[in-house]
Amino acid sequence: MIELLPTWINSVFVLTLLGTLVLFHYANGKPKVLTSIIVAWSVFQAVLAYTGFYQVTDTMPPRFILVLLPVTVFIIYGLFPKQRRRIIARRNTRLSTFLHTIRIPVEIVLLYLYLHHAIPELMTFEGRNFDILAGLTAPIVGFLYWKGWLAKTVLLGWNVMGVLLVSFILFNGILSAELPFQQFAFDQPNKGITYFPFVLLPATIVPIVMYTHITDILKLRQEIAGSKKNPGTSSN
Repeated sequence: MIELLPTWINSVFVLTLLGTLVLFHYANGKPKVLTSIIVAWSVFQAVLAYTGFYQVTDTMPPRFILVLLPVTVFIIYGLFPKQRRRIIARRNTRLSTFLHTIRIPVEIVLLYLYLHHAIPELMTFEGRNFDILAGLTAPIVGFLYWKGWLAKTVLLGWNVMGVLLVSFILFNGILSAELPFQQFAFDQPNKGITYFPFVLLPATIVPIVMYTHITDILKLRQEIAGSKKNPGTSSN
């Protein structure tokens, strides 16, 4: 764990992680197997980070690839036709929209990690991280869509914006980490994500956010196309 970091920051992050898992679980029809895999993966990564495994940054290949590569494979696998159809069929788009509210506490945690010299300023909303916009608008967009006051085309556009925002800060975060291909923030690199529990931001929270956005986009596109062929149809 990061020395001298106030306990409440760790607590807020852990609660945010738990909130993300719960919302994802219920937004996808309570898939026991999928949720169990995500929990097991998170525990595995938490143990590695707690032992200091990821704080060794001079190895080749970089140890942090054990975070980045598996989650990339997981997202791609989840977009295969069979898995994608299963997720889309069970997805509660209203609830999955509210899920993105968790980006607000994430941004608060990132700000305090910066103030404690664990990540660069560019990772915060005071720098290049505009992802908080998705978090702030998520409850509003979710409420309007739940009430039926927001068109699916608008929700589709919001999800596209959301995936672009999280992708932008993800790449900035990777390129500012102490990795062989580091490009930014050499004076204060992105080292906080190598510590427990913050490794679960790139290992669990960000992949869930990205996958939720992408699959919601696919679901909404499918529903919009279907409604054009069959006017009067609706779905959650």
